[in-house]
Amino acid sequence: MARAMFEYTKTVLQKVSFNSELFCRELDKALKRLLPYEVSELKIWLASFTANKPELTVCMTLIK
Repeated sequence: MARAMFEYTKTVLQKVSFNSELFCRELDKALKRLLPYEVSELKIWLASFTANKPELTVCMTLIK
C-alpha cells in the first residue's frame, strides 16, 4: 500500500505542476504522508522532474 501512495504522489505532482502554488501545497502534503525512505526517493525524482521547470524550484525549499 505504501508504494501505491508514492506512485499516487508522483501522479498528483505531475498533474499540478502547471501551478507552482498547488505544486508546493501538494509537495508539503506528500512530505507529511510518505515514509522516510519514500521521501528520499521523492527527492531524487523531484530533482529530475524539476530540472527543466525553474518555476517549481521554489518548492524545493520544503524538502530541506
